[in-house]
Amino acid sequence: MPTPTTSPASEQELDDLLSRPAEGVGEALAALGGDLVILGAGGKIGPSMSLMARRALDEVGSDAKVIAVSRFSDPTSRELLESAGVIVHPADLAESGSYAGLPDAAGIFYLAAMKFGTTGQEHTTWWSNAAMPALVADRYRGVPSLVYSTGNVYPLTSLAHGGSVESDPPQPLGEYAQSSLARERLFTYAAHAWQTPVTVFRLNYACELRYGVIADLATTIAAGEPVDVSMPAVNVAWQGDINSWALRSIEHASAPPRILNATGPETVPVRRLATWLGEEMGIEPQFTGEESADALLSDASAIHELYGYPTVPLRRLVRWVGQWVTLGGRQLGKATKFQQREGKF
Repeated sequence: MPTPTTSPASEQELDDLLSRPAEGVGEALAALGGDLVILGAGGKIGPSMSLMARRALDEVGSDAKVIAVSRFSDPTSRELLESAGVIVHPADLAESGSYAGLPDAAGIFYLAAMKFGTTGQEHTTWWSNAAMPALVADRYRGVPSLVYSTGNVYPLTSLAHGGSVESDPPQPLGEYAQSSLARERLFTYAAHAWQTPVTVFRLNYACELRYGVIADLATTIAAGEPVDVSMPAVNVAWQGDINSWALRSIEHASAPPRILNATGPETVPVRRLATWLGEEMGIEPQFTGEESADALLSDASAIHELYGYPTVPLRRLVRWVGQWVTLGGRQLGKATKFQQREGKF
């Protein structure tokens, strides 16, 4: 089914579009030969990714279970998943006693992490981003694993450089990025010690209409506040495509791990995004700060070669977000803080 050109008119339409599986997702998941466990499924990406996995398996006639693990502090996401046939397993992954009760799996998708509010909560950040992955990797020894990570493990790069590629050495700035690299290293240990096939999925940034870099800019403009351009450019991609790429990428899990950057193909200036949004919203954006000569950028050409370019082009996504925010569409209230240049979130 082709991606629509008109903006989703409701959250139900938006959730349906975000969870619509691309070609090949169902086959990749069914090839695992059993149930899927999605750990950290109650966050920003987990619900739509869990729904997509269920829909994709249904499309190829697989009766494998999709089991979503989270504390599910938001009952709405739990109800949404259960109504779609996803099995919900409430558990607090921060508690070591919860691991014995986790369901077995033919493949796991690890999404749990802490980014927002990490400054001042460094101890919790390290427990969430480093200790919990060790517990998960131990519980699922030998099980193919897709592990979410972040482009923040890379250093800022010159705008002329074109963004970091997977073979570039990490240089994480700040404790969020450092602890995220620790997560990668712990799953790499599992790959070497227990032959756990792993794909490390380095994301920046997934966008939909309720959150993401573009939504951050749109809500800033709508509030009459100036747009900070000190982080001069970003990479972004539609979250529905990110979901498809992540689910399919488990087929490349290996020991040692396969690393894949995940984002859109454009290096787009923040000022240009704000200008496009302002035109869509009928508001002249104001700016603050000066563009630096470097930015946090990733080159995702490897995943584009595997799975193609995003199905929702950048300008369409900007238009959708502008319309959504102008009409008062709900926001999740989770700013990306993409402007942060010192790694403090």
